[in-house]
Amino acid sequence: MDWNLLGLSFITVFLSELGDKSQLAAIALSGQGQSRKAIFFGTAGALVLTSLLGALAGGAVAELFPTRILKAIAAVGFAILAIRLLLPSSETESD
Repeated sequence: MDWNLLGLSFITVFLSELGDKSQLAAIALSGQGQSRKAIFFGTAGALVLTSLLGALAGGAVAELFPTRILKAIAAVGFAILAIRLLLPSSETESD
């Protein structure tokens, strides 16, 4: 097992999940006085399952395309999202 990769993936996911909507949902559920243990295991299981699906999908896509192309696609995708966030919205709210 590649312990450096394990640590890097743990730290990356841990930091990206802090304050995420899934964590806020867990806080809201816990605040209703329900079983904290059930909420912990439910949210942890959901995160593990989505991470597994992401790793499997990433592995499958990595077999189809070279890493360099995947990184370029991801970079272009993030750039498009950044530009869309920076530009003012052309939609107007109707009253």
